[in-house]
Amino acid sequence: MNDAAPAPRRARVRAPELIGKGGWLNTGGKELTLADLRGRIVIADFWTFCCINCLHVLDELRELEQKHADTVVIIGVHSPKFVHEAEHAAVVDAVERYEVHHPVLDDPELATWKQYAVRAWPTLVVIDPEGYVVAQHAGEGHAHAIEKLVEELEAEHEAKGTLRRGDGPYVAPEPVATDLRFPGKALLLPSGNFLVSDSTRHQLVEMAADGETVVRRIGSGERGFGEREFSEPQGLALLPDGRVIIADTVNHALRTYDPESGAIETVAGTGRQWWQGSPTSGPAREVDLSSPWDVAWFDGLVWIAMAGVHQLWTYDPQSGTVQVAAGTTNEGLVDGPAAEAWFAQPSGLEATEDRLWIADSETSALRWIDRDRTVHTAVGTGLFDFGHRDGAAEQALLQHPLGVTALPDGSVAVSDTYNHALRRYDPATGEVTTLATDLREPSDAVLVGEDIVVVESARHRLTRLRLPDEAVRVEAVAHRTQRAATEVAPGKLQLDVVFQAPAGQKLDTRYGPSTRLLVSSTPPGLLLAGEGAGTDLARELELDPAVGEGVLHVSAMAASCDDDPANEYPACHVHQQDWGVPVRLTEGATDRLALVLAGMDA
Repeated sequence: MNDAAPAPRRARVRAPELIGKGGWLNTGGKELTLADLRGRIVIADFWTFCCINCLHVLDELRELEQKHADTVVIIGVHSPKFVHEAEHAAVVDAVERYEVHHPVLDDPELATWKQYAVRAWPTLVVIDPEGYVVAQHAGEGHAHAIEKLVEELEAEHEAKGTLRRGDGPYVAPEPVATDLRFPGKALLLPSGNFLVSDSTRHQLVEMAADGETVVRRIGSGERGFGEREFSEPQGLALLPDGRVIIADTVNHALRTYDPESGAIETVAGTGRQWWQGSPTSGPAREVDLSSPWDVAWFDGLVWIAMAGVHQLWTYDPQSGTVQVAAGTTNEGLVDGPAAEAWFAQPSGLEATEDRLWIADSETSALRWIDRDRTVHTAVGTGLFDFGHRDGAAEQALLQHPLGVTALPDGSVAVSDTYNHALRRYDPATGEVTTLATDLREPSDAVLVGEDIVVVESARHRLTRLRLPDEAVRVEAVAHRTQRAATEVAPGKLQLDVVFQAPAGQKLDTRYGPSTRLLVSSTPPGLLLAGEGAGTDLARELELDPAVGEGVLHVSAMAASCDDDPANEYPACHVHQQDWGVPVRLTEGATDRLALVLAGMDA
């Protein structure tokens, strides 16, 4: 006789089929259907490769993927934001670049995204062995909750005889031999050689002045946080003492490398990812960081493009401390005093005498911060507008730039990554031009005399170009994010962020409210009421009928802990997500907007 309590009843919704015009990757050429996956627990990961939160989730899922390899199949559903991300070859590159070791469906037209009513990157949908959706999670921090659910589903379907164990459908692609593999950033060493972050191989590579000959490799080449290990390193900068400081991105750390002795040292970060509520200043080795993507020496400090939290931080080698320098963690484009500015995945930095240039990738923007800590925008308008358009800076367009390089005449070259181009912005004239095209995902560039050496990330090489006297002319193209707007009624709108604590956990209220909700809009006039921060995950908004359409920015966090009174130190987990929901005000449309942070919307 079994006296165990019955498993709680879950909402059961039949999972729509997985369809995508781009087809399947990592399956050895086989097309997969949900019928092929019957008997397995399927986790559909809706992601896009520009999105830092999606990359965090890929890393969160690695352990679960290995531990439950015989029962769980993770399916990456690639759902593009940018036009470049809808290119099949770019998805193939991204799957290798980020070491995605599960099948991926390339869905360039967002067909499966729409079928599953997904509203944000990243979103995880759990499908049980009988083909029913049993949970949905948006954002980061859900791996623990999903593992608990997986264990419940394994037990439940083992008992019912509906669980099928065995090898999954993943088929590894053939490895390709190149000296570099998706290099990220480059640095000119005093010797005249180049130091390159060979991100996918978890190494640094020193290359001779020709940019082609490998002099030495630094690091074991294995992903890790040991003395000779890196994890997807990116940004590099020279310190005044001759050492190189490295943004060790997926280790959430800063490391130094001494080209003379070969010594590698960790100088900032713990190896853990920063979460809302964590310290934002203090001894550098004791404070968590979040996906540092680039570094630069400016105004006597190391500045950090903290892509994972949409901020700039600084590291002071003298005092051995770090602190937030600019940004609120809200994702968007807002200028002004550093403490009030908004960024969106800053990914490239370049210091000049009086300003620090910033490639703010998710807003497709070129920005700068000056010595009095005020943030300005040179090119770019926000999260949803991008393209390839030259001319006056206020109407020019970029597409997800990752790098900035100062040029001798006071202008800057922008590695316009998703346009496969090198662009130029001249502060003196306010004009944007194109220096070179037909580069493949340029992510950084280094000035060498009268030449510029570009990191062509998706061609796995450094490419030397002569700086042209005349800019290249290209046909103007403008794009908007292709997500359809959600139709909502004008006036009162009930916003509900759905959060159900994982099995065996409860909301952590020991130190006050454990939830946080922040709401704003673009344009700001869209919201007549309901803007600002609060602790309740439900809120009544009021939308101005005269505005017509815009974007609701919603940021939610919930902390849950083990629900065991006997445990003095319960394990706790933070779940968080930022949504940018395009809305169109339509008479007679719904007056409720539900965003699922974790669970199912009843």
